[in-house]
Amino acid sequence: MRIEPVTALLKFPLAIFLSFLASIASADGHSSLIQTVARIAGEIEAQVGFAAYDLESGQRWEYQADQRFAMSSTFKTLACAALLHRVDAGQESLERTVSFSESDLVTYSPITEKYAGGQAMTLSDLCEAALTMSDNTAANLVLRALGGPEKVTSFARDLGDDITRLDRWETELNAAVPGDNRDTTTPNAMVKSLQNLLLGDVLSGKSRDQLHDWLKRNQVADGLFRAAVPEGWIVADRTGAGGFGSRSITAINWPPERQPIVVALYLTQTEASFSERNEAITEIGEAIVLTVDSGR
Repeated sequence: MRIEPVTALLKFPLAIFLSFLASIASADGHSSLIQTVARIAGEIEAQVGFAAYDLESGQRWEYQADQRFAMSSTFKTLACAALLHRVDAGQESLERTVSFSESDLVTYSPITEKYAGGQAMTLSDLCEAALTMSDNTAANLVLRALGGPEKVTSFARDLGDDITRLDRWETELNAAVPGDNRDTTTPNAMVKSLQNLLLGDVLSGKSRDQLHDWLKRNQVADGLFRAAVPEGWIVADRTGAGGFGSRSITAINWPPERQPIVVALYLTQTEASFSERNEAITEIGEAIVLTVDSGR
């Protein structure tokens, strides 16, 4: 006997039916955000990788999230986290001073260029310069303190991240040549590592708070996610830029009185201008806010 659709629907337990409706709403919210990412990728003719995890709802969004992208300066979060991990283990001190010369300076070093060949800087000062101003020489000096780029790779493995790898120093690591796996990560891998570092127990409470503080005081990211979020949101982020039109941002975004959203966004292989790439990131940030505010 044929059962009419309405009759069959009435036979479903109410809880199952409501769950079904909820899954539809969730899927719609998911597709809306991802459709925005895909549209923007098409508009700027770029390869884009995106991953976001909402700790409040448990919702995940992914777009080419397992594709490799050059980390560029987003690696600096991992480098300073690795240093903090050594501090927690009693193997290092943030107050240790490091001297360096003008021959150590590389392109874009707005803080360290003032100290080269003169007053030493502490490791704490170097991480602050690397994370708040994206100072490249400061990042290299942190890498030197760790024992080289490969130590960041080893730290990633200790986090359970078997994808992320750092092979070179600033500024060579920003080459972002298509098909070159050196100095790369995936959006999914970075989101998981950020969650472990900033919201987990990998670091001591003191070190975790210090990493939060440095990232919240980032001074070179005002036109990106920070321009997209409403007043009251807190953003802790790290940006990057490199060859072949590469632009990136990794962030933890805290809406008021709510668990945060962890985001990793990488784009590359585009001829879009720097400002156009920034606008693309801001628009994706606005789409994240809209999705969260809609409760989907």
